[in-house]
Amino acid sequence: MPHLTTRVAIVGAGPAGLLLGWSLHRAGIDFVIVENRDREYVLGRIRAGVLEQGSVETLQRLGLGAGVEAEGMVHDGIHLQFAGERHRVDFSELIDRTVTVYGQQSVVRDLVAAHDGAGTPVFYDASDVAVHDLTGSPSLSFTHGRRAHRVDADIIVGADGFHGVCRQAVPKDALQTYVREYPFAWLGILADVEPSTDELIYALHDDGFAMHSMRSPSVSRLYVQVDPAEDVANWSDERIWDALHTRLAVPGWTLQEGPITEKSILPMRSFVVSTMNFGRLFLVGDAGHIVPPTGAKGLNSAMSDVAQLSVALVRHYAGDDTLLDAYSDTALARQWKVQQFSQWMTDMLHRRPGTDDTAAFDYRSQLGRLDYVTHSEEAMRSLAEQYTGLRLA
Repeated sequence: MPHLTTRVAIVGAGPAGLLLGWSLHRAGIDFVIVENRDREYVLGRIRAGVLEQGSVETLQRLGLGAGVEAEGMVHDGIHLQFAGERHRVDFSELIDRTVTVYGQQSVVRDLVAAHDGAGTPVFYDASDVAVHDLTGSPSLSFTHGRRAHRVDADIIVGADGFHGVCRQAVPKDALQTYVREYPFAWLGILADVEPSTDELIYALHDDGFAMHSMRSPSVSRLYVQVDPAEDVANWSDERIWDALHTRLAVPGWTLQEGPITEKSILPMRSFVVSTMNFGRLFLVGDAGHIVPPTGAKGLNSAMSDVAQLSVALVRHYAGDDTLLDAYSDTALARQWKVQQFSQWMTDMLHRRPGTDDTAAFDYRSQLGRLDYVTHSEEAMRSLAEQYTGLRLA
């Protein structure tokens, strides 16, 4: 059995795990990354596409900025649409900050290339992954290439997502979870067509939410609100385009159609753990929290966790545990601010199911909230500050 010893063992080679590994590599701290999916699957996952300004700065600081600088689309604001009218929230003018459209797929591509180039220890397509002795001398076991492996580490980091093994290894009496389920979902598509908008459009319509985003100058990403139990097979391309035309329509603007290359339904939930740390185990990203996608915070929250934990680990190996001891509290304090923003955006922009008086009241209240937000400089500044990313404490 191959037996490795390292300082930090990272479970998960998504953006959080790869970014943390690269941060440690740059700091001269040895690590091992273990991923249960194969390399092609990791590179092919299609997820979030909006980076906060702080996330872009993190990539640049770590020498990973070439891709986002060459291909990223910098946006100075977003559009909010309701009652058949479109209103722009100008982030640059309000707070002098921006966001950048650069897909998670591209971030992961850049990270994989960096690790490949440096020859760092990343084990893809591992099975039987398990963590052991989290409060004593932690270790990680897995099977790779039909051979059992063991890694002894000072610290284990769970970057293995909501369904991963790391959070599940924490005793139930040591971890509480907070969950909110939403009564709607997104049907998302990728289409080979030039975006019909210069910046993201978030729309509340009588029929429900719709959004126009993009992945590149030639690929559009669009969403419509559906029931969580909906079957994507019920949505032909024609039906999807009809819904998008209806919900995104404003006078003098045309939505361009193109071949749909991918369609899927994304359920929506909020989820946060009570602690991001148990013994020598530390959680980052979706292993510790999930947000609904409306506020574009999932990937950015994971990158924020990594930025905080990587600095804490560097200080730890320099003999100072102050930041590492405070990591969970610091990460969760920021995360709950992110959660409330994502919940606020989601509640404001989606129609609640039902035809009773309460549903009608809620919809009118949402229109009032959007009217206020788009006509109050103070409200737009608050939205801009949160959307472009809260600065790390």
